[in-house]
Amino acid sequence: MKRILFLITLISSFAVVAQKNIYESPSFDVLSADHNVLAIIPFLTNLDLNEKVSKSEQKRLEENEGYAVQNALETYFSKRSKKKNLPVTFQNIENTAAILAKKNISYENIDVYTTKELSEILGVDGIISGTLDLNILLSNGVPTEFSFTDYFSGGANYGRIGIKISDGDSGKLLWKYEKEINKKTGKNTTDLIDRMMKLAIRKFPYERERKRDRNKS
Repeated sequence: MKRILFLITLISSFAVVAQKNIYESPSFDVLSADHNVLAIIPFLTNLDLNEKVSKSEQKRLEENEGYAVQNALETYFSKRSKKKNLPVTFQNIENTAAILAKKNISYENIDVYTTKELSEILGVDGIISGTLDLNILLSNGVPTEFSFTDYFSGGANYGRIGIKISDGDSGKLLWKYEKEINKKTGKNTTDLIDRMMKLAIRKFPYERERKRDRNKS
């Protein structure tokens, strides 16, 4: 019984932390009223690895990590959409990549384009983007050695991730979720995204129940 209560307390504490790291625009309902399709773009990554690598290799690794998160988010939303009839759909990331390539937009220069510009180019209503700060290659997996000290103290921190949704017409930030990356958040990119989005799902603004709750309040 004590073990069950401990687990419930631990899960509840994770949920509280997740909610504290979430921002939602007061104008979300107004700005997203006509949203039908969102595009997920590669995340901008900053790697600070212990081992020395060349600048070109670091750029390649950062790009790989950014695309890994994009892919993991598409996988998550694809699974979520099968369980839940979300009011928005998500542009296939292969289509996103093809459209951007035709406009000569790559990972190296995508950050010079505004949300409004990218939304117009991609033909979507909003953009899901974000940043990664890492001191490991998350896509390769995090160290799996178990340590009670690390688990409860928050040690073995590997960086931070920020996910945001921006409105295509106005370019305004609609929703943002930031989370520290450590042994507790997932063993690799896919696991990380799956776990963190499950913690945030009650605060994910496109959930139909969530929208009804806002309208009631």
